[in-house]
Formats: sequence, structure tokens, C-alpha cells
Amino acid sequence: MESPRIIAGVTRVVRDVGIAEELAQDALVAALERWPREGVPDNPGAWLMATARHRAVDLIRRRENYARKLREIGRDLSTVAPPEEPADPDDIDDDLLRLVFSTCHPVLSAEARTALTLRLLGGLTTAEIARAYLVPEATVAQRIVRAKRTLATRNVAFEVPYGPDREARLGSVLDVIYLIFNEGYAATAGDDWLRPGLCEDALRLARVLSALMPKEPEVHGLTSLLEFQASRTAARTGPDGEPVLLKDQDRRRWNRMLIARGITALGRADATATGAPGPYALQAAIAACHAIAYAYEDTDWPRIATLYALLAARAPSPVVELNRAVAVSMAEGPEPALEIVDALAAEPALRDYHLLPSVRGDLLLRVGRTAQARAEFERAASLTHNARERALLLARAEGAARADDAAKGTPPGTGGARIAGHAETDR
Repeated sequence: MESPRIIAGVTRVVRDVGIAEELAQDALVAALERWPREGVPDNPGAWLMATARHRAVDLIRRRENYARKLREIGRDLSTVAPPEEPADPDDIDDDLLRLVFSTCHPVLSAEARTALTLRLLGGLTTAEIARAYLVPEATVAQRIVRAKRTLATRNVAFEVPYGPDREARLGSVLDVIYLIFNEGYAATAGDDWLRPGLCEDALRLARVLSALMPKEPEVHGLTSLLEFQASRTAARTGPDGEPVLLKDQDRRRWNRMLIARGITALGRADATATGAPGPYALQAAIAACHAIAYAYEDTDWPRIATLYALLAARAPSPVVELNRAVAVSMAEGPEPALEIVDALAAEPALRDYHLLPSVRGDLLLRVGRTAQARAEFERAASLTHNARERALLLARAEGAARADDAAKGTPPGTGGARIAGHAETDR
């Protein structure tokens, strides 16, 4: 939980994100050794930060190539705070956000920027990042290692970008914040459906960025999207942590304050836009359709389908097309949506994407092809790495099997799992 903040704080001292990550791990090891004997301190995060910073100072003092920096900073570096940043009205007064901008430096490729920032700030493993990007794990690992090496060898300063430089890095920063939120909103792996800490960090970063760049419509669009999505958190899991699909959620548990904030941010995105809305603003508009519907039956699915069509034209992606198929199925029926989904079957990027067979299974179930639906749900369950999601998909497969038995007039199988609601997983 504290790792991203420690890495960001220590990077201000050592000016090397790779070394800062190692020092953050050293501080954790020190805590594991000392806390069982001495007790957990009143402020564990501050203890970890102080330990990591002291080790950073020791490291700098030991290395000859930091001698010049030592003379500049002074003999008592261990007791002196890091140098103040320039007194600029656009300064980013947040170490985490500063680290996001720094790791999104133009010397790195777009893929490397995002992978490195997700690793350092989001705490995601290389496997989780690979699944988020639908690429092999080895590819992500290489990107991260090369990114750290590039930042070190090119002597990239840990600094706040200004003017055009900040604008150039904004797209990568927004993508990073979005992916961090998504990993918290529907975890790709593990036993928990949600990782609320990631959602909170991403939402806080988006809000800070909105205040920092008030004239950027996509910043407000992303903030609006995250506010809307975060508003549903309390209703997205049941008493035992099991996923609750959108159709079955108790909308009285949706956070109306966050919905109001989302509406406000979406209004700012519209007010600052000078042309067609960007991808994040369009996604926020889709999320708003769900947020303002007090009942699932009140959802404006035709508008959502139209917005997804605009999004597909603005930012083409097989995942966007899959989501458009879900909206089309609700607006026009499952048959036209099946045509869209079947056309995506050959997409290499979706080969191991569990939501493709999950959506297809739902559509097949709705047209009465229950045996095929069961096979699709079982395939989706085999592809997901999240235990909660796997259980949900297996329950849907069992429900499809019972429906198939009923259609054939054979006795239903045992097991009490009900057929879950609509396939939209509220990602």
C-alpha cells in the first residue's frame, strides 16, 4: 500500500526510479525484521519512508559518482528535507503524480511508459499488466527492465514537466491512471473482485490532475468516468465478496455524491472541448447513462449503443467493439449483437480475453442455444485469473446446463446456482 509513495519520495533523493524501487523493498524487509520485536510504529508509512530515505542517503554517500551531489546537498543530508521545487503556480504538489509524469518521459515508448508506471505506482505485477494489455508477460517484463535502464542511462531528471512537455505526456498519464483504476475496479487476478486502494489512488490522481489542468477536456472526461464507476463500488459485491452484475445491483447503494461529481466533471469536459469529444469523455457519457437510471429497465440503451459507435470510430479497439455488442443486444436484441461478437472471434488480441466467450455465452443463452452457451461460459471461466469471476462464470455455465436440460425435458442436474443476470460485468 505504501510502496508507490515511498518510491516517489525516494526518487526525489536518488533521481533513479529503479534504485528507489529497490530501496522501498529494503525498507519493507527492515520492517519485517524489526516490527515483530519492537512493535508496529504509530505511523507505519512514515517509518517506511524515513527508513528508505536514510538508506538512500547512505547509498549516495557510498557511491563515488554521487560525490558532487553530496557537496551540493550538504554534509547533513540525512536531516535535511529534499530541495524545494521551483515556486511555479503550475507545480504538481503530489509526489505520486510527479512520478507518473516522470515515468511517462518521451524517451520511453508509450508501452514502456505505461508498463513502468503501473508497476511502480499501481503495484501491479508484470502478469497483471500483461493481461490488462493483452500481451505476453515476457514482453511486459522486458519493457519494464528496458524502461528503467533507459531512464538511468539517459539521466532523466525527476522533475515536473511544464508547458508543451506536460501536454505531450498527458495522453500516457491518462492511460496509466485509467488502467490503475480498472485493475482496482475488476481485478485481473487473485481472490478478490475489487482492489479499492487502487481505485482510490487513481481517482485521487485524476482529481489532482483536473485541478492542475482545468482547460483539458479529456482530463475532466477521465475524472468524470472514474467518479461514475467508483459510485457503484458498494453495490458491486455481495455479502461474501462475490460479484454482483449490473442488472442485479441495488442502486440505492450507489454513491449519489460521486455521481453528482461525475456529472459536474462531464459538464466541464463538454465546456472545455473545442471539437468532437475524446475517448474518455465518450466513456464518461456512457457511464452517465447508467448512473442517471434509477432502475436497470430505465437505462437508455439506444443512446449507449450510439455512444459506443462514436467511441469505436474515435478510438478503434476490439474491446470497444465487444462492449458495443453488449449495448446493441440490449437496444436491438441478441441476434445483431451475435453477428458483431462472431466477427471478433478471429481477433488475435481477444484470443485469451475471457469476456469475449462470456458475452457470447450470454447472447447464446438469450437466443436459446443453451448447450453452446454453457461451453462459452466454461471457456471464459478457464481464461480468467480472478477466483470470484471464475466462480460466477461457472455458475452461469451450470445455469445454462439446467436450461438445456429443461429444454430437452430431462431432469435438471444438482447444484443450486441461479442463472446470473446480463453479461455486462460493469467494467
